Amino acid sequence: MANREARFSTDVIIDTTPLPDHIPKVKEIGATSAPLMSASFFIGARCRPYNDDYMQCKTESYGRGELDCMKEGRKVTRCAASVLDDINKNCLEEFRMHYNCLENNNHQLWQCRRAERLMNRCVFQKIGLEKHIPDTPKGQTPVHLRDQQLFADHSKVLRSWEKDVGIRKDGSPA
Repeated sequence: MANREARFSTDVIIDTTPLPDHIPKVKEIGATSAPLMSASFFIGARCRPYNDDYMQCKTESYGRGELDCMKEGRKVTRCAASVLDDINKNCLEEFRMHYNCLENNNHQLWQCRRAERLMNRCVFQKIGLEKHIPDTPKGQTPVHLRDQQLFADHSKVLRSWEKDVGIRKDGSPA
């Protein structure tokens, strides 16, 4: 083995080369992983056509997808930003509760099902987007709708007096 010291660069390298004019400009989202994970199913619901176009472009470009599919990628980013804007405008409190729970529980979704249900209800009622988990077996309750989570610290999602999270059995809000 060679006896030489490792050298590490701590400099920040920024590429200032502007993108070509045919690639549409888009502001980056700037969200961390917890808010993106919290909103991911809603982003997928609204942005599926753009995601499909982007993935098809990458498949057809044979390894040059990052360059050749910039236009489609920018459409995906704009769509995701619009979903996050809508959630922030209409369901900010529920959204924050859910992504903070994810942040504090190592992104383990099963630890945050109460907050998730509140957010899912708000997003459905105010924006019209619904969480759907692909390939859920027919006749089986999707994992996010189960009233008991096996591995969660608090396994029961619903309290004994609740019909759904935050709604009493008599229908009044909690």
